[in-house]
Amino acid sequence: MWLYEEKEMNEVPDNAFGFVYIITNLLSGRKYIGKKLFTKSKIRTVKGVRKRTRTDSDWREYYGSNKELLHDVSTLGPEHFRRDVVHICFNRGQCSYFEAKLQFEMGALENPKMFYNEWIMCKIHRKHLKL
Repeated sequence: MWLYEEKEMNEVPDNAFGFVYIITNLLSGRKYIGKKLFTKSKIRTVKGVRKRTRTDSDWREYYGSNKELLHDVSTLGPEHFRRDVVHICFNRGQCSYFEAKLQFEMGALENPKMFYNEWIMCKIHRKHLKL
């Protein structure tokens, strides 16, 4: 279950594109900071014409992309992890910006004993934020 502002989040908020999250290992206190989109791109062929559409992603069951974190979830069990939504985002640029900002602010790369994160990757322009 995802928690947003201490409440369970089961539905996509209006006009939301994705979210930035923190997953916490409740046994060790180690964290993972990431982003997830509510939808994913899908290509369908209709009458011989390829069309790109968006479909629901696996966000409800998602536990990040870090292999070490996924190994810990599978061996310890998901009940030993807390999944918190930190920011609801309304475009891809916001997701990338707030994920990187949080990773830098919390020192995710500088503290490997406290964070699963191994790298920060982003390319963001001011216009992506639509502030």
